[in-house]
Amino acid sequence: MIKGIEHTLGQRLWHFPGGVKLRHHKNMSIGDTIADAPVPNELLLPLDQSIGSPGAAAVAVGDAVEKYQRLTGDFDALGAHLHAPTSGTITALEETPSGLRLTLTADGRDAGNSLPGLDQWREQSAEALRQRIFEAGVVGLGGALFPTHEKLKDPDRVRVLIINGAECEPYISCDEMVMRCWPQALLEGTQILAAMVGAEQCLIAIEDQMGEVEAMLNQAAIDMDCPDVRIVKVPTIYPEGGENQLIQVLTGLEVPAECYPQEIGIVMQNVATAVACRDAVIDGKPLISRVITVTGHGVEKPANFHVRVGTPLSELVSLAGGYCPDASRLVVGGPMMGQAKADDGAPTTKGTNCVLVLSETDTHQAHPQLPCIRCGDCQRVCPAQLMPQLLMCHIENGDLQGAANLHLSDCIECGCCSYVCPSQIPLVDYYRYGKHELAVKHQQAAAADSAKVRFNAHERRLEAQERARQSALADSQANLAQADPSQALAAILARKKGAVNPGGDTES
Repeated sequence: MIKGIEHTLGQRLWHFPGGVKLRHHKNMSIGDTIADAPVPNELLLPLDQSIGSPGAAAVAVGDAVEKYQRLTGDFDALGAHLHAPTSGTITALEETPSGLRLTLTADGRDAGNSLPGLDQWREQSAEALRQRIFEAGVVGLGGALFPTHEKLKDPDRVRVLIINGAECEPYISCDEMVMRCWPQALLEGTQILAAMVGAEQCLIAIEDQMGEVEAMLNQAAIDMDCPDVRIVKVPTIYPEGGENQLIQVLTGLEVPAECYPQEIGIVMQNVATAVACRDAVIDGKPLISRVITVTGHGVEKPANFHVRVGTPLSELVSLAGGYCPDASRLVVGGPMMGQAKADDGAPTTKGTNCVLVLSETDTHQAHPQLPCIRCGDCQRVCPAQLMPQLLMCHIENGDLQGAANLHLSDCIECGCCSYVCPSQIPLVDYYRYGKHELAVKHQQAAAADSAKVRFNAHERRLEAQERARQSALADSQANLAQADPSQALAAILARKKGAVNPGGDTES
């Protein structure tokens, strides 16, 4: 479907609907290096770290584990392996509101064996490379947690590879720091991904305010002889970093509803995901760590850290100098799409890209929530071209099917509608609630259908057993009717005699 526009990719840009201009605060956390966060004494590891069903625990309380050891298994097609971020002992396996969680108490050795590195990766088949990425538990590090091996499973349809470095949330800078500090690793990962899918075009998209990043990546491409990779600057408009929005900007194509980009010949990966793929293939390292931005006016020293998965949020806040006196709210993610946390003891996961601490000034609300005035601002900025106010009305009135009919599932929860709403209505909260309730209803319907199938199968078995009993009874009666009456009487008397014989074992 993308045939015919390849020659313009990276040279001409299009626009996506809606979006908003935001004031950026990335410079707060951008520095010269990415500091390695120390391994905490305890790592908290939720089993649910992909968009699929969480795998079952492959370890038990009391087990000693090594760094890189696989901790889960038996998951569905959209699941991903979870590995031990360090060596130590499993000291807890408990149910939390978000699902099962392992506690790994570190032993201080940080010892373990990675997978064998594939130095000659160009000699490997695409399926072998995909299997390695699967074994390493790599998922989308832009926040979606889509298993990377699943995105790469249908290479025959892919013609364009896009590496997404358009980090549009106003405080998050982890992707920019990855590009600044590890440009060669990024390009190696990009080459691996391009070879796996057989991409004819390969673009790395960055924001137009990342001039230094562009220079660094171009120099690395020259040093590594990567003429097939192009760096493209895109306008800094939120939420341009969204997968469908960036595809539309770079290609002019819209991804059809409920479809994946592969269906129009495109695959997209985050810059940190590309580096993780490089580490898995060349170094044999499973995904046990990632770069996280710790920032906001509520921490003393914003910065980016290379963090082991499972590190408590409180440890990262301490690394950033601790809370400021006017710290008001803790958010995992950016201010637009992040989730507020009441407890900084919660752990980081593969999908944690930012720990944001807002001050009282940041969270001050101009006025309380007011009724919708039907101004239409939310519809004007919606990048998915939905009707946010109507969606809210359906959900508020309990009409979930009506919201579904208005394509609630297409909402990317970017928060543009809530941001511009003059009535301060938390519209995205309504959509998240509606999606959750619809998912619950679908699960209940699926469970009911499954129960109905089992019930019908049980009824059919009972009917078959009854038919067999009736058939056997009819055969017995037919045989009895055809027998000699004197012999039949003798047989009946013999059975009765056996039934009343005190010393016999026969029952009537």
